[in-house]
Amino acid sequence: MSAPDFAEIARSIEFEKKAFIGGKFVESASGKTFDTINPATGKVIASIAETDKEDVDRAVAAAQAVFERGDWRNQSPRDRKTALLRLAELVERDQAEFAVLEAMDTGKPVNDAYNADLPDAIATLRWHAEAIDKIYDAVSPTPSDIVSMVVREPIGVVGAVIPWNFPIAITAMKVGPILAGGNSLVIKPAEQTPLTALKLARLVAEAGIPDGVVNVLPGYGETAGQAIGRHRGVDCLSFTGSTEVGGYFLKYAAESNLKRVLLELGGKSPVVVMDDIEDLDPVVEQIGLGILFSQGENCSAGSRLLMHEKIRDRLMEAVIAHFKTWKVGDPFASDTKMGALIDEKHMGRVLGYIDAGKSEGANILLGGNRILQGTGGYFVEPTIFGHVRNDMKIAQEEIFGPVLSTLTFRDVEEAVNIANDTKYGLAAQLYTNNLHIAHKVSRAIRAGTVSVNCFSEGDQAVPFGGYKQSGFGGREKSIAAHEQYLQTKTIWIQLR
Repeated sequence: MSAPDFAEIARSIEFEKKAFIGGKFVESASGKTFDTINPATGKVIASIAETDKEDVDRAVAAAQAVFERGDWRNQSPRDRKTALLRLAELVERDQAEFAVLEAMDTGKPVNDAYNADLPDAIATLRWHAEAIDKIYDAVSPTPSDIVSMVVREPIGVVGAVIPWNFPIAITAMKVGPILAGGNSLVIKPAEQTPLTALKLARLVAEAGIPDGVVNVLPGYGETAGQAIGRHRGVDCLSFTGSTEVGGYFLKYAAESNLKRVLLELGGKSPVVVMDDIEDLDPVVEQIGLGILFSQGENCSAGSRLLMHEKIRDRLMEAVIAHFKTWKVGDPFASDTKMGALIDEKHMGRVLGYIDAGKSEGANILLGGNRILQGTGGYFVEPTIFGHVRNDMKIAQEEIFGPVLSTLTFRDVEEAVNIANDTKYGLAAQLYTNNLHIAHKVSRAIRAGTVSVNCFSEGDQAVPFGGYKQSGFGGREKSIAAHEQYLQTKTIWIQLR
């Protein structure tokens, strides 16, 4: 796909604007709408149905009804697998259109959406579809007059609240295992990025998934999101987003029906570079990818660079030079590597952290400014702070933007202490040529994913989630994701 190809799709695309409930696109009960904004221009893309509690009630009722009838949960594993594989095929068929919607809604480069986010979403749906008929129940050892079975059953109606940074990829991460288990689903996309979830809803029926199994409710977190969290007909709530909002969903569950809550939350991931690294070029490339990909709006972004004091000067020179090669601009330009931040409010938040870093005594080595204001978009240039202490705000709090804090350490023990000295524990990177250090430090860092000599979250086959305030209740991806949307039942049969 070329830039003109994407631009042509953007000009001709038709947006889904209504909520999707019980297999039909419908207006919100209140008739209200909200605008979704293109972060790269500041202009309105479309006005979308704004759902609220009444719409949540309708969607949960539709999801409950189809679950009780068994239209989906009672299908054979092979038939559910066929439908999910068909859904993946349809997303792949419309990959370019999805990528354009994602770029318009998020402000990220369309090439990133097309070459990274969409292939990941498609692979995720396929992986979970293929797992459906390969997960076995168990028979426990018993006396000859007893048959004891341990079986897994769908949990029921699952509410999924999706963030705005990787809308289609994370939606697929929820849809795959939730539907694979035979559950029904109510999705609330982020109000900033509803377009790809609504596009996916149109493909659900085409894939052969019964009406009511998947429902999509665009709206605000304070209204629609809270209503899903508090709804007594929702049996499980899966949320990806900030640690602060994750706490609200635990509260909502406690105050309603004690629904199962699964949280994948924020991060302040350390990047530890040891002094035994000789070739810095590949390390520098991965550091850049880790904090600048998707504008740094990534929960596992490597936002704290911990450098051995012996290589600090050499590494910083290379990192600064590399960051300067990341062109910021129009998401539809072929040479753009970094797009716009999600909205004006979030841009102000990122710039506020930059001001806080300066006021606390850190110094800016690169960037630190809003740029391209003439576009009307929300662009911030790649930013690097030096002389950062780990107790500073920019080293402790999740900025969720293209801002790198740099620190130094003297030995392995100090590196681990700094890496772990945060309330988060989602991901980490370690760069070393020493096998002993690789094993020792990757074990010592308290994070759900530690990538060695690369920036990676692994693939669909490995679990993803965090320690401490980065996660609670389960894991995304892998067979672990299937388990969290299932109930375990013991069936004990006395033979006569």
